[in-house]
Amino acid sequence: MDDSNKPWEVVSSEYLHKAPWLTVRKDHVVLPNGNHIPSYYILEYPDWVNTIAITRNGQFVFVRQYRHGIRQTCYELCAGVCEVEDASPLISARRELLEETGYGNGTWREYMQLSPNPSTHTNITYCFLATGVEKVSEQHLEDTESLSVHLLTLAEVKELLQKGAIKQALMAAPLWKYIAENGL
Repeated sequence: MDDSNKPWEVVSSEYLHKAPWLTVRKDHVVLPNGNHIPSYYILEYPDWVNTIAITRNGQFVFVRQYRHGIRQTCYELCAGVCEVEDASPLISARRELLEETGYGNGTWREYMQLSPNPSTHTNITYCFLATGVEKVSEQHLEDTESLSVHLLTLAEVKELLQKGAIKQALMAAPLWKYIAENGL
């Protein structure tokens, strides 16, 4: 095995900050070639989910919300955190779609897995494709959520992607994959 495939040795780890939305760890690591990196920073997050949800009549269920990091209001797929009490990422994705949009049911499958940043993030984003979803309840938003639900056509989704209006890379990637696979 060449050195590029060997894992790094962790000499020590220290938590610098622990909070629900930001946990930072500093590792002292030794590379396979013997070089040391005494301060390699890791962001620990729980796994995330997002869902391409398509209604029975072919509309895509999107949310629109303000994102303070980039100070913009964005179109996004329904997404969220895998909670400890959720038995699987699929359960998390179904819960998030229902809470944020009021949509549910349909046929679900895992579509792809992505890493937000494999060099510094510990989590995986599980992307799902849910077809034939329908409105089954009202939204059940958390106190920290303020978002609106939008039903978009495939042409509108593609236009948003082409304009760069879907800013979240973990959402743009599965949408582009969906468009490519469906020859659109």
